[in-house]
Amino acid sequence: MSSSKPPKILIVGAGGIGGTVCGYLSEVGADVVASTTNESIYQAVSRNGFGLAGDGNPRHVHGRICLGTPKEESFDYILLATQPPQVEAAAKEMAPLLAEDGRMVVFQNGLCEERIAPICGSERVIGGIIAWGASMTSPGNYDRTSSGGFQVGTLSGLQDEKLRELRGLLETIGPVTQTGNLLGARWSKLALNCCISSLGTLGGDRLGALAKVRRYRRLGLEIFAETVAVAKAENVRLEKVSGTLDLNWIAITDKERASSGSPNLAAKHAMLLAVGMRYRRLRSSMLSALERGRPPAIDFLNGEVAARGMAHGIATPVNTLITETVHAIARGEKRSSRETLDAVFAATR
Repeated sequence: MSSSKPPKILIVGAGGIGGTVCGYLSEVGADVVASTTNESIYQAVSRNGFGLAGDGNPRHVHGRICLGTPKEESFDYILLATQPPQVEAAAKEMAPLLAEDGRMVVFQNGLCEERIAPICGSERVIGGIIAWGASMTSPGNYDRTSSGGFQVGTLSGLQDEKLRELRGLLETIGPVTQTGNLLGARWSKLALNCCISSLGTLGGDRLGALAKVRRYRRLGLEIFAETVAVAKAENVRLEKVSGTLDLNWIAITDKERASSGSPNLAAKHAMLLAVGMRYRRLRSSMLSALERGRPPAIDFLNGEVAARGMAHGIATPVNTLITETVHAIARGEKRSSRETLDAVFAATR
């Protein structure tokens, strides 16, 4: 640790990820408080603590939570765990609470570090890529739906004592690795989320059930291909997801698109099925946000790929239609269902 005093931690957002992280850190005695704007979550946690399940015996862990902005003067770490559409507003609101040598940690999916850097300075931003899933089953109750840890890094690639201290804190939740290529790791996770989160939102089902359907896996492979093409245009060197999933390999090729089947294509389907089974209990957080009447994060995922693809003159028909369809669901013009997912598949053949 960088000092004798334990670091003060603020977690902004008490949904599936934020609530789980705060519960785990509270359990080991960390000086941590969660901030939420949701009155029902605040009341439930204040009364019963953080309900944790999915990784052993269900339990309630008493911890601190506040409604809105906390009264503390400063925090050594501010962990942003809101949905992506709220991340910039949350960072601006909480930035005055960041200690002079503090760090703002970005847990959101997408490329949000680039959005937060102008708010508090790029040297004070740490990216935290989460390789596990969690859902809030009811206010204040959290189900960890898959195992895994974190990957942390900075935009510059530099590592310092604050990054090492954060790693020690997060290791109470799961294994932590450091990357000197945060952008490459982020783009790889972006590709995975464009597949997992968006297909789950369109289909209205957990990943395990959707991954068993070949045409949905085909959409996933095409999402990967478009995302990899745009990343290359951005001169990004992709990292393997969780050290195993090679996006450059799994992205479907033009030759494979035109063929009725091949051993290599079958291997890619098998890999995607394995990913689906690993995260089989995962329910899209974007789908949960839509159900709560909140704006979807689609512009930070498939929409990001589509927009950057357009800037480079790269066609992204699958990511583009997925983005448009999720917005249609948000407007009430469509609903999350397999029929909607089938329509996206049919329209992109």
